[in-house]
Amino acid sequence: MRPSPSPAFDHGAAIRVPPAHDRKGWQVLTVWLGDCGAMSGRPGVVTVTTPSGPSPAAPGDWIVLTASGVYHVARTARGGEDG
Repeated sequence: MRPSPSPAFDHGAAIRVPPAHDRKGWQVLTVWLGDCGAMSGRPGVVTVTTPSGPSPAAPGDWIVLTASGVYHVARTARGGEDG
């Protein structure tokens, strides 16, 4: 008897939100997000379309694109900031 195959893992890609002053990093990020990303009203923050609705991503956060083609935001700890 063969063991059951391990569950499929949704491998994808991730990119870290760059600091607000990093023009090249922001250019790469906006191209990578395409229509799923929009600049928010706050410097250095991008709004990402996720399965649970629009999600803000600030510098240092990770934006994950799954193999299924959906984005998720993994936030880093930021003292004193809301979001």
